[in-house]
Amino acid sequence: MVKKKACVFISGTGTNLKALIRNSREYNFPINISCVISSNKKANGLNYARIHKIPYYILNLNNQLNLERIFLNLKKNNISLICLAGYMKILGKNFLNKFNGKIINIHPSLLPKYKGLNTFKRVLETKEKITGCTVHYVNNKLDSGKKILQKKILIFSDDNEKTLKAKVQQEEYKAYAEAIIRIYK
Repeated sequence: MVKKKACVFISGTGTNLKALIRNSREYNFPINISCVISSNKKANGLNYARIHKIPYYILNLNNQLNLERIFLNLKKNNISLICLAGYMKILGKNFLNKFNGKIINIHPSLLPKYKGLNTFKRVLETKEKITGCTVHYVNNKLDSGKKILQKKILIFSDDNEKTLKAKVQQEEYKAYAEAIIRIYK
């Protein structure tokens, strides 16, 4: 199987990156992680790139030359999919236009509910009974692109932000892989 090249954008711990790397090692998984881009030079997720010898780059949103170099590198390496995995910055309109339809994100709620940050706190405050995660295409509006896939989980009365986050993350690892397979079917 000829795999498509993907790049994963991160900002933090990289647990979704770790799961995507593991999935990409499977013969029938449609993508290979060709590079990692982080908005945070101290992101723990960069360790997964180092361990697996995946090239990584630090994105400096305040440096236009840095942005152009990264853009050119993605084009030069024929990156066909960009996966945002805990990437905590807003991508610029120019970047979105250049990679239109090739950028996906995973969000820890059943969109359109609870866009943005502090998702688990807001879900618990409103006493939801069900939550989950959404994989969606990225557009110029926050967490508003076309949905590819959603996974649901039950919220129990003893759940707190930490337990809810752990449960949703387990579903995210499966959902991201399933969504990528769906894209390339």
